[in-house]
Amino acid sequence: MTPEDFAVLLAPEGRALLDSLRDHDPAQDLAVATRLRREHPAALVSAALGQARLRQRAVAKFGAEDAFRMYFTPGGGEMATRASVASYRAGRLAELGVRSVADLCCGIGGDALALARLGIRVLAVDRDPLTVAVARANAEALGLAELIEVREADVTDVDTSGHDAVFLDPARRSGRGRTFDPESYSPPLSWAVEAARTAEYAAIKIAPGVPHEAVPAEAEAEWISDQGDVKEAVLWFGTAPGTVRATLLPGPRTLHTADPLPDPGAGPVGRYLYEPDGAVIRAHLVAEVAEQLGGRLIDPTIAYVTADELRATPYATAYEITDVLPFGLKKLKALLREREVGILTVKKRGSAVEPEELRKRVKPQGPHSATVFLTRVAGAPSMLIGAPVSAP
Repeated sequence: MTPEDFAVLLAPEGRALLDSLRDHDPAQDLAVATRLRREHPAALVSAALGQARLRQRAVAKFGAEDAFRMYFTPGGGEMATRASVASYRAGRLAELGVRSVADLCCGIGGDALALARLGIRVLAVDRDPLTVAVARANAEALGLAELIEVREADVTDVDTSGHDAVFLDPARRSGRGRTFDPESYSPPLSWAVEAARTAEYAAIKIAPGVPHEAVPAEAEAEWISDQGDVKEAVLWFGTAPGTVRATLLPGPRTLHTADPLPDPGAGPVGRYLYEPDGAVIRAHLVAEVAEQLGGRLIDPTIAYVTADELRATPYATAYEITDVLPFGLKKLKALLREREVGILTVKKRGSAVEPEELRKRVKPQGPHSATVFLTRVAGAPSMLIGAPVSAP
């Protein structure tokens, strides 16, 4: 899509057509396109159908109320920050007293919208003309245009000195797909860090798989999960140098320390198994959770915590374990058949067996449910069987 193609969607005819497609079934695209082309230009119909599909996909990230008013590019929708995460991060900046932010590599404007909703003025910068047009349209669609200036420019040429904070979201995709090397970001992480150092406060959004050794000494590193899924990591400047933080949304609930505990010891599997949230694992804070639980690891290399007592924690999901067995599909199949388990949840950590392949092999049948963990216990391939449980 070109900026010219996008512009037709902003005209009254385009807006009305998009509104009419809010609840359309993408499986009926061909029939709908044929019908609409009798009354509208073919280019407009094609653009509207494409945008309608993007809006439907965006509901999961932005909620229906915003998604069906916003505009998206195919890549922009995928790379945009989930609204809940953007709102949390904007809230942290607001709590620091930030009143203006230079949002570099703004994309379709998801973070700029969250900042503006807290009354923060935003300079949103991107070098792609279509992306800039979409970000500007989103600011207008959500009634935030007075607080968001969208500028088409190379972020390396932008003077950010007049702003309280800088937010950077380097592109982590290339023509060959997602890139995991921070120096292959666009712009590279090293440039983003230097730009962050020029501001009183700064935040850099990065991939959650970033190695801890890549975190600058003066930065705070935060890993964020939303409803159990790790979404991103953020490097904060001007806050708490050397601190590592795991934040769970909704909430937020945050576990943090500047002096991480040593790895907990390993021991036999107790009555309860705790699966730490992915943000806790990425932040290397499993030891802190184990200490809260009075627990130990089941293996020195596996991030499952076990304990003999049930304790409440927001940072891990608890399971009551009924069986600890050496790995073996034949034995597992017989046990599941005996207990009439038809609803089987398969989790793995430290095992090469794929959950779907295991389900096909054991063919669970029956009215009962169970969870099986494929993992290692004291170095040996093992199966732990149990069920989720809540602490009183």
